[in-house]
Amino acid sequence: MAFVFYAVDLANRSSDVASAGGTAHTAHTAGTTAHTAAKSGKKTALPRSRSLRIGFSLTVLGFILHVAAAALRGLAAERVPFANMYEFALTATVAIVGIFLLVQFFVDLRFLGALVTGLTVLFLILTKMNYYVAVVPLPPALDSYWLIIHILVAVLAVGFLTLSFGLSVLQLLQTRRVNAAKAATEGETETLRFMRSFPDEVRLEDLSYRMAIIGFVFWTFTLIAGSIWAEAAWSRYWGWDTKEVWTFVIWVLYAGFIHARATRGWRGTRSAWLSIVAYTAVIFNFTIVNVFFKGLHAYSGL
Repeated sequence: MAFVFYAVDLANRSSDVASAGGTAHTAHTAGTTAHTAAKSGKKTALPRSRSLRIGFSLTVLGFILHVAAAALRGLAAERVPFANMYEFALTATVAIVGIFLLVQFFVDLRFLGALVTGLTVLFLILTKMNYYVAVVPLPPALDSYWLIIHILVAVLAVGFLTLSFGLSVLQLLQTRRVNAAKAATEGETETLRFMRSFPDEVRLEDLSYRMAIIGFVFWTFTLIAGSIWAEAAWSRYWGWDTKEVWTFVIWVLYAGFIHARATRGWRGTRSAWLSIVAYTAVIFNFTIVNVFFKGLHAYSGL
């Protein structure tokens, strides 16, 4: 339901822009304002439409119910619900929505609502259809306090990296809209009008970069905690297991994204695409690697 109201809000934004007869000059002015806000570190001011308020309220309600569902799974299993793909997806989607709500205290990202809730619903549907397993006892290899530490930092990393991904997608769409607005002055029709009320592509890139840095820190701790746990369980810190390799590949991709932007001046669409590729590796690691590449980390439960 929250997704529906966020979608209605986007439709209303597009309609408002069209009825107001906004021009490319208006879009340029809005973009300049957003760019100034990005430099000053101020919150992005967005219109508080009724549908947006309802959508956000439903997101909070859905998050509470989502947390309750994860807690009930843990109570039924008499352990933390981190033991298989279904439980990881359940808690990771809790983290995605929870971090989305938490970030609102620092910067207004409600414009991401449709994307965040849409992805969350999609992930939950696919998880229910493909990865659901009944509650089973914890395998001996996972019966460690390191399970909680390792998976907790991993789901927090996924939460922030999902926001970074969403912002990068919007950055590309905003760039496309700006180019379309320029073409509209030559007689073509402007597309993605609703994004005129969004931050400009520079601000979106900056926000994506910040979310990626936080997610990268948590992912680094995921690697470290996993290595320490591996030494305790298998008497080695690193064994080139498929899951270990792909976790490291993701770390390298995000390290490259952060380094390239900070030192090599990678900005604009190149930066956004690198962020999207890195997040695609996260999804690949969770789905394809877990299901089709068997190894010491074969705890999918399927």
